[in-house]
Amino acid sequence: MSEPIVDLRHLDIVFHNDDVTPVDFVVGLLTSVFGRSDGDAAQFVASVDQQGKATCGTYRVDVANELLTRAQNLIKREGHPLIITAEATNSVSNDQPTCAFCGTIARQDQTVFTGRTAAICDECTLVAANHLSEVTKTKAFRYGYEALAWHFAGIPHDSLVTTTRQFPGHMRADIQVAIDGLFSVAPIRFFGIYEQHRYETLTFASLTRAGQHAPTIAPAQYQDVDIGDDQPVKCLNNGLWLCRDGDMRYAVVLSFHREYGHEAGMCVEIAVPAGEEGSVFVGRCFKVLEETIDAARSYRGKVLSLEGDNNYTGRSTGVTVHRLPPVERDEVILPPATLKLLDRNVLSFVGIREKLRSLGQSTRKGILLYGPPGTGKTHTIRYLASQLPGHTTLIITAAQVALLADYMTLARLLQPAMVVIEDVDLIARAREKMVGPCEESLLNRLLNEMDGLKQDADIIFVLTTNRPEQLEGALAGRPGRIDQAIEVPLPDDEGRAKLVRLYGKGLALDAPVVDEAVRRSAGVSAAFIKEMMRRVAQASVVRGGTGGVQLEDVAEALDDMLFTGGKLNIKLLGGAVGDEECGTCR
Repeated sequence: MSEPIVDLRHLDIVFHNDDVTPVDFVVGLLTSVFGRSDGDAAQFVASVDQQGKATCGTYRVDVANELLTRAQNLIKREGHPLIITAEATNSVSNDQPTCAFCGTIARQDQTVFTGRTAAICDECTLVAANHLSEVTKTKAFRYGYEALAWHFAGIPHDSLVTTTRQFPGHMRADIQVAIDGLFSVAPIRFFGIYEQHRYETLTFASLTRAGQHAPTIAPAQYQDVDIGDDQPVKCLNNGLWLCRDGDMRYAVVLSFHREYGHEAGMCVEIAVPAGEEGSVFVGRCFKVLEETIDAARSYRGKVLSLEGDNNYTGRSTGVTVHRLPPVERDEVILPPATLKLLDRNVLSFVGIREKLRSLGQSTRKGILLYGPPGTGKTHTIRYLASQLPGHTTLIITAAQVALLADYMTLARLLQPAMVVIEDVDLIARAREKMVGPCEESLLNRLLNEMDGLKQDADIIFVLTTNRPEQLEGALAGRPGRIDQAIEVPLPDDEGRAKLVRLYGKGLALDAPVVDEAVRRSAGVSAAFIKEMMRRVAQASVVRGGTGGVQLEDVAEALDDMLFTGGKLNIKLLGGAVGDEECGTCR
């Protein structure tokens, strides 16, 4: 055996026993900094305890110094007296194994490769671990922590940092598109994750947890999200992507964030090694995510409302897309003056927004549609939505005003937008007529949201009411909230004639039939005439007609609606205004 010589290129890392430092801390130090397994670390601690000191490993000088610095920093942070030193090593030319890859001194451990043994130094082990994920892409895992340990081999958990962003749940489809574009193109591995506890948000930290409650690798679970197109968007419930950017390994976790009483949000968490490179990368990823969600193509230009009822389609998304048939101008039966007001204050206003903005004028708008029930306020809104194809229309009922903040967040994101609040008098009645603090709270919420819009917001408020005289003055009497009130009145003779033809367009209507229907329906609403023409068609079919309508068909329909059913029936069908009966009953 040759004489040992001092090797100036390598150092031994030596642990010294102090009988004070907790064993658990030393084991943790060995696993996190020096890459020892739990069993190997425990055996090494026992050797230090028996011998007073023991060599953890032999490393190249620069590697030894880096490991020693990291270990000493952890010891200092925890306040333990543990002493670790770096000492000159003796190399033995024949007996000590050398690394099969680089030829430097290796630990006494040997690795078996297809029946042959070879020693590998720590540095080459780390290099091999760094590329292990590409080499073993088919390796199976049962738990999340196993997959993360494999992906981040050689990188202790305390050397990783995570950053999380939370997005509204109703933007789930757009988030999925962004995630797919960023991380799903060529990940090293992708896993679905089983969600054991429904109201516990899945995080990167929870995925590193071992033991009885360790998150389990599972088939990827997708849900069809209806966005109003021919095909739904398949959105992932929980997922883990293991990826690489250059030489940097990172992980992405997608999960639901649930909070009782609030809409579920979508969480995107990115884990990277600590340092400037990882920080810059994470910032770049989230910037792309934000830009994609700001573009928000899934719901833009559609008619929406937030889900509040039971969903029977199996495509619950938080957002309902209303597939409303388009309404053309000739299908809106209103007085010419009313149509001119609509054109000037909505359609023409939208067309000159940019010029108004360049002149420093406000581009937001508030419209109040008022009139008796059944005169066509909702139909008019559908007409406006049809004439503003680039606008997103949000329909809010009085029962949903508690979700107003969520609606306004959506409106700002998807602007240009038209925000419709139906029956606004139910939440914005005069304060002296309110019956409790809850009503005033809802009113204040509405006023604050309208006032909170920026002057250059591309948002139009359209409010409807059957009782304009009951509205709170702070809403109806202040420019900047309501800029124009437009009456949607009961139809006159000309309007009723147009409505008879519109709702009876599948019937053969002679002039005497139309004239009789108009004469006998004075004072009724558009909704009344729509129902009247359905009953006229029914009477014609029962009589055996083939689409032709006779005067007795009109008489039978009006008799059922106006006389036989009594005054309550007349009022329910829109044939009465206030306490006055329509013209046919006088």
